[in-house]
Amino acid sequence: MRKGDFSELAAFIAVAEAGSFTRAAAKLGLSQSALSYSVRMLEERLKVRLISRTTRSLSLTDAGERLLHSLRPAFDHIDHELAALTALHDKPAGTIRITTFRHAAKAVLWPALSRLLPDYPDIAVEINLDEGLTDIVAGRFDAGIRLGEQVEKDMVAVRVSPDLRMAVVGSPAYFARHKVPETPRDLSDHRCASYRQKTGGGLFAWEFERDGVELEVRVNGPLILNDGEMLEAAAVDGLALACMFESQVAHHIAEGRLVRVLEDWCPPFPGYYLYYPSRRQHTPAFALLVEALRYKAA
Repeated sequence: MRKGDFSELAAFIAVAEAGSFTRAAAKLGLSQSALSYSVRMLEERLKVRLISRTTRSLSLTDAGERLLHSLRPAFDHIDHELAALTALHDKPAGTIRITTFRHAAKAVLWPALSRLLPDYPDIAVEINLDEGLTDIVAGRFDAGIRLGEQVEKDMVAVRVSPDLRMAVVGSPAYFARHKVPETPRDLSDHRCASYRQKTGGGLFAWEFERDGVELEVRVNGPLILNDGEMLEAAAVDGLALACMFESQVAHHIAEGRLVRVLEDWCPPFPGYYLYYPSRRQHTPAFALLVEALRYKAA
């Protein structure tokens, strides 16, 4: 290839992924005019239009989509190989991109980063909070953190938390007005806050188990929410019962703001796992993060 071809290809990829010359130019530290010139030179050399431009937006042509699909794996491989050269440095460096959801980020990822990052100032971590099951390969993430049951079988999975438990809770004011449920079936007589799953859009079913008996309860109530912190607020404010991770509400229970019920129907289950593609060569920085996150039973 001619000298400069790679820079033109890199400019095209940046614009295609950013969806904007302005954002791509800012990311690359170039002027918009220089970036536009590189893409135009590439189009002239290939004799095909790659990007359709208007005054307000841009989109890829069929040829542009085909070129991006071909180039992205090759450039990703180059990026990872170059990043791996940081092994030659005394201190690990580089950016690690992680996708997870709020509870896992607060309970697992954040404590590990608080211990790791002060000692490694050249490591940066980008955290993407997403309640859905993100495709980490398509999203170009280094790894994700999800419940073990959600991790695909073709991924390397590293346990990063102890077992988890769910807790059904309500405020003292709520139970002053309603009888305490003795079995999960009693929940049909209660006002419960339902959780709308962002993946698929269905309502989360409350799952229970005791002495080998499993029950799945579809609850009803005045609220349907898709955020854990709002579920917590609904319970604390006495609006409804909520079913949440035990660790999310433990401090409220300890301080008397919430009352836990049906505890013997909520057994522990496998917790969170860090997962990533087995074929990807990782940097020393990523290896450090894996070890910082790895769950070590007491």
